[in-house]
Amino acid sequence: MPGTSGISRRALFAGSAAGGAAALLPMGTATAAPAAAPTAEGKARGKAEAKAKAKSCTTAASYRAAYHFTVPDQWKNDPQRPVWVDGEYHYYYLYNADYFTGVVGTAWRLATTGDLVSFTDHGVAVPKDTTPGGDLWSGSAVVDTGNTAGFGGGAVVVIVTMSPGGGTDHQEQFLYYSTDGGRTFSNYGTDPVLPNPGVADFRDPKVIRDEDRGRWVMALAENDKIGFYHSDDLKSWTYAGGFVHDGIGVLECPDLFRITAGDGTVKWVLGVSANGKGSGLPNTYAYWTGSFDGSAFTADAGDPQWLDHGWDWYAAVTFEKRDAGGAVDAAARYAIGWVNDWDYADTTPTIDCDGFNGTDSIVREVTLNRASDGTYYLASQPVAGLDSYVSRTVNLGDVTVDGTKVLDYTGISYEVTTEIAWSQLTGAGLQLRRSPDGGRHIDAGIYADYAFLNRRNTVNADTSGKWQESHTPFDPSAGTVKLRILVDRTSVEMFVDDGRYVHTSQVFPYLLDTRLALFTIGGSAVFRNTVIREFSV
Repeated sequence: MPGTSGISRRALFAGSAAGGAAALLPMGTATAAPAAAPTAEGKARGKAEAKAKAKSCTTAASYRAAYHFTVPDQWKNDPQRPVWVDGEYHYYYLYNADYFTGVVGTAWRLATTGDLVSFTDHGVAVPKDTTPGGDLWSGSAVVDTGNTAGFGGGAVVVIVTMSPGGGTDHQEQFLYYSTDGGRTFSNYGTDPVLPNPGVADFRDPKVIRDEDRGRWVMALAENDKIGFYHSDDLKSWTYAGGFVHDGIGVLECPDLFRITAGDGTVKWVLGVSANGKGSGLPNTYAYWTGSFDGSAFTADAGDPQWLDHGWDWYAAVTFEKRDAGGAVDAAARYAIGWVNDWDYADTTPTIDCDGFNGTDSIVREVTLNRASDGTYYLASQPVAGLDSYVSRTVNLGDVTVDGTKVLDYTGISYEVTTEIAWSQLTGAGLQLRRSPDGGRHIDAGIYADYAFLNRRNTVNADTSGKWQESHTPFDPSAGTVKLRILVDRTSVEMFVDDGRYVHTSQVFPYLLDTRLALFTIGGSAVFRNTVIREFSV
């Protein structure tokens, strides 16, 4: 977790290309070069080193994603919850324009979108270092339709963490506001609207409107606790209660929302970004279903569920699903996450090839579903808007496989869907981004009683070797599994059985690794309705 392994939280938020292991760029060998030691000193090297590394890549080789959101240049990390303004979503995210110089600090950059697939960049909306508070960390924006803060009806108000003095040990919440539709912001004075009470971790405010009680509610990350606060005007806040859970690292980037299941059941969901690696759990978005009375959250179960089980879906946010007229869908939300991990945040060939470091997941539609045992869980599917950008479809129909079958298809960025069916089998799946000689590939599928995504046999940022294969439960007696897999230049996202489980991992395959194969272990299977789609965004 940031701040727990010798790297300062501020340095991690800032992101510095200097000292990053850009040697991962596959040019001679498929073995990743060891990353530089993740120290503040390593991150503080200057522009000269970054420029020198950039010479290693030709302009013809690009690792920029074909259909995923990427920062235009420099660095991005945490997504900020998109808000609906004037008929489109405003997506803010943490951005460091000084990444290649080694200077720390993030601002909020803005992109807008109508369909959550194609985004228009608008540059920095909330600048850094314009007040004694310094740079901006994570927070949330809200549209104050009722003019509760006094900046005018429809003003966009941002509550954001800053750490005055340039360190990381005095985290407080500050307010910025916009009266031009969220394009530019002014600071509301220089004093915090929620001062630090004397604790180290006090960040990432997530603000929602509690319409039932006519007030604002903030969820705030406070180490192993999510604190809840009330406000009538967004300017002054009162502590109301908290939810405590340990064992999954320092809780960050909280989320709080209400959602209706298909059977009509209404649940509140409390989410956090958390690091469960030490316990064999993901390092992504943990969540609990339960109830919320405006001050306290009561979970349905003690242990959290996970919205993504891969290694690289951090700082994720969910946000309202709206139709073209702006009406909110109570039965669904959208979600987007940062496809990276603080353990190797500066390791990517995009630094050299494309001059940036920062890629997001595809936006996902999230729904609440009832399991056979009566519990409730969140399922995810890629946003429907992706269908409008299909540029090529390859329909392979039903394919019978016993062993390994290399398909007559080559591609770098695509989606593949299939339903695997069998009568007796140990394992089955796909080899994605397979090399011409078959030695390099990403494996996705099922084996015995688990589904898996394995990046060990391709280039990736995890030089420790510990975080190569992710698992989720699977019932082999089902005799069938549905897989929907999104492959792009630096990421793989696997949706299992209509999104009951999702795995997201960052990968850096050779650009010449374009083959696709199907495989089975211990028997034969039919890969039904196998379809490949490519996108042009």
